[in-house]
Amino acid sequence: MAKVYVFLADGFEDVEALIPIDVLRRGGVEVVTVSTTDFPLVESAHGVNIEADLQFDQVDTSDADLMMLPGGMPGAANLYAHEGVCKAVCDQAAAGKKIAAICAAPAVVLAPLGLLEGKKATCYPGFEQALEGAAYTGDLVTVDGNITTAEGPAAAFPYAYELLAQLVSREVSDQIAEGMRYKHLMQR
Repeated sequence: MAKVYVFLADGFEDVEALIPIDVLRRGGVEVVTVSTTDFPLVESAHGVNIEADLQFDQVDTSDADLMMLPGGMPGAANLYAHEGVCKAVCDQAAAGKKIAAICAAPAVVLAPLGLLEGKKATCYPGFEQALEGAAYTGDLVTVDGNITTAEGPAAAFPYAYELLAQLVSREVSDQIAEGMRYKHLMQR
């Protein structure tokens, strides 16, 4: 079973974290939410308190198949300010393992760490100038090698289904999307 760590910092965008968590868990992926604060409770950008599975100092992320970074502000900036998250993400990249970031996180976390150098990437419109070294696509979801980026809240579903396809299979991803009525919605 694939294992995903989702790093939650105060100010994360609600749907950019919760939709992928839900979709991945429906698809049989082990998803571990990790608080980057001093407490298990993390407050979203819209004032929703989420109790993470673990706090950052309680995890060994070396077994991650994927590390996921929700966007939102100041959530993405708070992720970048966390030395442990930055080190974990850089170690993940050095090992050639999967990283996913959505909204502001590609520009505010991955680009400053140098992880998008020479890659195609997308992010929330207005942050693209911060994607130094990357080719901005403007797409809802962009996959380049081991890194998947997504544009923003409305991209949370296609982003989640893409990650599920990468971790399990396209068939399972399509089944989950159909069961959640996503495919029906896209056919209208």
